[in-house]
Amino acid sequence: MSNEPFNQTDLDQLEAVANALADAARDAILPHFRTASLGTENKLAHGYDPVTVADRAAEQAMRAVLAKMRPDDAILGEEFGKQSGTTGLTWVLDPIDGTRGFVAGTPTWGVLIAVGDDAGPQIGIIDQPYIGERFTGTPKGAFFAGPHARHAIQTRAPRPLAEAIVFTTFPEVGSPSDRTAFEAVATQAQLVRYGMDCYAYALLAAGQIDLVIEAGLNAYDIQGPIGVIQAAGGIVTDWSGKPAHNGGRAIAAANAEIHAAALAILKDHAILKDHA
Repeated sequence: MSNEPFNQTDLDQLEAVANALADAARDAILPHFRTASLGTENKLAHGYDPVTVADRAAEQAMRAVLAKMRPDDAILGEEFGKQSGTTGLTWVLDPIDGTRGFVAGTPTWGVLIAVGDDAGPQIGIIDQPYIGERFTGTPKGAFFAGPHARHAIQTRAPRPLAEAIVFTTFPEVGSPSDRTAFEAVATQAQLVRYGMDCYAYALLAAGQIDLVIEAGLNAYDIQGPIGVIQAAGGIVTDWSGKPAHNGGRAIAAANAEIHAAALAILKDHAILKDHA
């Protein structure tokens, strides 16, 4: 959060804009999901990092909303880069986080939206358009809205790492050494699930799981989840315990106790690697 919190009127307006962005992204994306005519390109010469017409349409739709509602704010988006502003606020947009899942037809992808300053996000949204679920985090708390319920959410209570549920996108992300460090934590957990994209962060905020551990992230991959998880009572840092809102390696935890347990293992592994 910013060291100088906004007043409630400011925050209410920003939350309204964030929801307008998520609505616009939904409208732009859904006509393309699970269609035979989905246009897909590969960003990489080696490997596979897809971008679709839906990614670009969604970010363009969100930028159009900002041009009307918050024209003086800066923007950082995955598909169309940076746009400068004069207010000290930046909207951080990932129009489809989990494009591989989107292309494959799974409902684990989502729209990530955050707004904040250099200290990190004030507000975050994780939106899953196809199943109609939206997870929102603000200084007022964290909230879920879906087809069957609307309610406040909070992260899980502390439990031993041996009873924890851990999610990750490994092995698709990060280096081999990153994955080895993750596995040092995962082997001590009760249950590990892979490839859940941004929906894993939503489940953490909603109190379903205990840890998400990732690497190779950009700011637009993590700022929306940070805004939601911290509002729900969780913690998100990098693997050294420092702020993670600029990307890199991240650990999202339901509470301080499980964060400390997993972080100690990641740090020990890093020390061993540095002295190898």
